[in-house]
Amino acid sequence: MAVHFGTDGIRGRADETITPQLANQLGRAVAKVFSGQHVFVGYDTRESSPSLAAAALAGLRAGGAPVTNLGVFTTSGVAVICEQRGGVGVIVSASHNPYYDNGLKVVGPGGSKLDHDTEMALEEALHSVVGESGPFDDVPVDLSAHEDYLSRLQAVLLPGALQGLRVVLDCANGAASSFAPTLFRTLGADVQVMHAAPNGTNINRDCGSTHPESLQDRVRTTGSDLGLAFDGDADRLVAIDSHGNVRDGDDLMVLFALDRHDEGRLGGALVVTTMSNLGLRRAMRNARIALIQTDVGDRNVVLALEENDLQFGGEQSGHLIFRDVLPTGDGMLSGLLLCDLVRRKGRLSQLADGAWQRLPQKLINVPTTVFDAAFVDDLYHQHCRDFDVSEGDARLLVRPSGTEPVVRVMIEALDEAMVDSFVQGVRAQFTSPS
Repeated sequence: MAVHFGTDGIRGRADETITPQLANQLGRAVAKVFSGQHVFVGYDTRESSPSLAAAALAGLRAGGAPVTNLGVFTTSGVAVICEQRGGVGVIVSASHNPYYDNGLKVVGPGGSKLDHDTEMALEEALHSVVGESGPFDDVPVDLSAHEDYLSRLQAVLLPGALQGLRVVLDCANGAASSFAPTLFRTLGADVQVMHAAPNGTNINRDCGSTHPESLQDRVRTTGSDLGLAFDGDADRLVAIDSHGNVRDGDDLMVLFALDRHDEGRLGGALVVTTMSNLGLRRAMRNARIALIQTDVGDRNVVLALEENDLQFGGEQSGHLIFRDVLPTGDGMLSGLLLCDLVRRKGRLSQLADGAWQRLPQKLINVPTTVFDAAFVDDLYHQHCRDFDVSEGDARLLVRPSGTEPVVRVMIEALDEAMVDSFVQGVRAQFTSPS
C-alpha cells in the first residue's frame, strides 16, 4: 500500500500502519532527499516510540546520513535543534492521538516545515527504497541537546520574569514532562505539575490539551492564575483562566494579535485557518487587523507566514507560530508568552472576555454517501433571509474529512437560533430516523 504524507506527516496504528520497517524506510528516504545533511531524531513517550526511532536512525545511517539521537523530545524542540546546529529532523510522534497510534514527521533544513515539492520528493524516495524490520543497534542519546533547547526557550524572557505567577502545568504525560516544569520554575513561576509521569500508555489519556477537565478543576481549587495544557508532543497549547474556563487557540490569537498590533510587532496581518471562529474575524476587523486564511494544518500557517513575510498566526486547536521567535509552533513558548502577557496586562479571563465575543458554532458530520452540497447551500441562504443576518455575521464551512468518509459542515452566526435551526434542517435531511 502506498504511503502518503497528511497534514502532519504519516500517522496510524503503531505496529500495523506505523511499523519499524516503515520507520527504517523513511530514514533511508530522508538520507536520500537531504543528502549530506545531519539528521536529528526525537520521539515522544509512547511505548512504541523508542523502537521506531531506533529503526529510523538505522535507516538514516544506512543511507549515509550523520545522525544524532535526541531521545524524548518535543516536536518543536527538534526543529529548534535543527536551527541551532544545522540539519533536518525526524520526529516519532502522533501528537494528541492515543498511545496506540504513532506517527513519523520530517522537518526541513533549519527546522523549517517541508514545502509541497520537498514533501512529494520525499514520498517518491520513500516508495523507491526498501526498509528493514530489525533488530537495530542503539544510538546513544545526546543529553546536551536537552539543555540547549531549554536555554533557547529561557532566553525568550528576562530572568525571573514570571516571579509570583501561580501556574498549573498539564504535560499530557508526553514530551513536555521532560522540559516544562524546569522551564517555568527557572523563570520564577510558582508551578504545580500534573500528568508528568509517562509510562508508555498514558500519553494524552484524560489529560492534556484535548482533555483539560482535570486541569480546570485544579486551577479553580488552588486559586492559580492560569493553567497550561500541552499535547503529547508539546507543539500546541490550550490555556485555562483563573475561573477554570478553557481558552483555546482563537482566544489566544486574539490576545496576542491585539498586543502585538498595539506594540507594532504584528507585521501587517494575522494568519488563521478556516476553522477559526467568526467572532475572531469580527474582532480583527474592528481592530483594523488584516487576516490571511489558510486550509487546516499548522504547516499551512507557517508557509503563509513565510510567503507573506508575516510574524504571527495559528489554529483554533492551539498551534501558535511566533515566527520572529522560533521557526515552528511550540506549546511551551506559547505558554511563556501568555504568562508574560498576563503579568503585563491582567487576568486572562478579563482580557479574553473584553477582547472578543465567540459566536455560536456547531459542526455536523454528514456521510459522503448522502451529502448534497446544493441542499446545504440553499438551506444556509434560506436561514440567512429568515433571520435577516447581514453579510459577515454568519459563515458556512463545508469540507470533506481527511480521515473519515464524512463531509464536515460547520455553521456559525451571531444569532444562535439561526445556528440551531440550520443544524436541525441538515439533520432532518441527512439523518435516518432511529
